[in-house]
Amino acid sequence: MTKPCIICVAITGSLPRKSDNPAVPIKVSEQVDSAHEAFEAGASIVHAHVRNDDETPSSDPEKFARLKQGVEKHCPGMIVQFSTGGRSGAGKARGGMLGLRPDMASLSVGSNNFPTRVYENPPDLVDWLAAEMREYDVKPEVEAFDLSHIHQAVAMNRDGRIPGALYVQFVMGVKNAMPADKDVFDYYVRTVRRLAPDAEWCAAGIGRHQIELNEWAVAAGGHARTGLEDNVRLDRETLAPSNAALVRRVVALCDRYERPVATPAQAREMLGLRASAERRS
Repeated sequence: MTKPCIICVAITGSLPRKSDNPAVPIKVSEQVDSAHEAFEAGASIVHAHVRNDDETPSSDPEKFARLKQGVEKHCPGMIVQFSTGGRSGAGKARGGMLGLRPDMASLSVGSNNFPTRVYENPPDLVDWLAAEMREYDVKPEVEAFDLSHIHQAVAMNRDGRIPGALYVQFVMGVKNAMPADKDVFDYYVRTVRRLAPDAEWCAAGIGRHQIELNEWAVAAGGHARTGLEDNVRLDRETLAPSNAALVRRVVALCDRYERPVATPAQAREMLGLRASAERRS
């Protein structure tokens, strides 16, 4: 298999804290350094959340702006993907940073259960976030926590609310949501290929399922997400020393399955994104 594998690194998230793993980057300066190390290890997308000084989630556009500027300076060509997830803010605050024109942003197109709450994505908010992404030329990464989310993304693609070729990420292993199940994963892949044959897809596993989903995705010809947002360990006894260490695990899987690791330029071409120099002009 010669198709390059795009590696996305989710560097921080909204939940992991220094007490869980001291390597979790919280300050913007730490996030830029961690993104750079992951970029050097082979990641071509950085999935970004920002935090307050007390480590609680934030949706502050000023923090996102500094993070974007730092990544663009120190990681030439790396794709910047902002999170519009529900833990960082409520309602339209979740998309308040889209005017900064990141290359991409996450878009959850439906609701589902999380470990202790409902992850609410009502249709009117989903439509507003999608409209903001169209306004600012931001490509959505559809985060599919359920089969219905794939079908909804295809419907939004067909009616123009999500233009261009879809990029769908299967999220598996969240407690009370979709478990990490190989038969379900295989069905997800078949469903995307059947309903949106020009789409690219990615997979993310939570906690101990991260490396499992990484391997399934690499072996099946998809793309892979890793990072301390989803998993803070290398194994049950060992904390991950960095985001870069988790990226290197995916690179090793690519080597095993004889798949090249996508460069940022290749990733941009596969996802239909403008070159980084054009993006800034």
